[in-house]
Amino acid sequence: MTTPIATDTELSAVNSILGSIGQSPITQLKSTTGALISTNPEISYIFNLLVEVTKDVLNEGWHFNSEEHIKISPDANKHISIPTNMLRYDIHDGQITRNLDVVKREGKLYDKVNHTFEFTSDVEIDATYLYDFEDIPSVFQRYIIAKASTRAATQLVGDANLARLLQTQETQNRANVMEYDTQQGDPSFFGFRENQGYNAYQPYKALIR
Repeated sequence: MTTPIATDTELSAVNSILGSIGQSPITQLKSTTGALISTNPEISYIFNLLVEVTKDVLNEGWHFNSEEHIKISPDANKHISIPTNMLRYDIHDGQITRNLDVVKREGKLYDKVNHTFEFTSDVEIDATYLYDFEDIPSVFQRYIIAKASTRAATQLVGDANLARLLQTQETQNRANVMEYDTQQGDPSFFGFRENQGYNAYQPYKALIR
């Protein structure tokens, strides 16, 4: 009989970080409304570390949380609001011109070329998104936990030896996410993008000749 192993949750992640610095685990993290239950400032600090590291890691832009040529349309006021879960964005590669350069201001897209918040047509962007911890692939969850554990050891414990040991684990998890992202993204130096394909070189075919 096998025992299924579930992916990490925010609670298990906080407990993993606590365990890495020699602290006891907790049994509950949030109430049904999503508010932190514990009044222990250390638990709040650990949870904030988890949130910060999640943002830092996802802000790098990986295959699972990045999308290209997303069409966004202006509202009735000709403004384009930026979703709160969008970490990074830019004009899509195929739409790069000197006539449009967008940045975020006041929660909306701002055109630096024409100095206006108003857009008269759709805009295509490439975006990187922030997801809830439970919606992140397991290999990224483990990397985030390892990275947050290193910060906890440095900022809360101040143990240089422990921080070095955790840094080693973080480096290994970093290699795992790089391998995962490479497998998922299928990158090619030929520059092929979505809706395009090519037949990769297969060494065994040389033996058929």
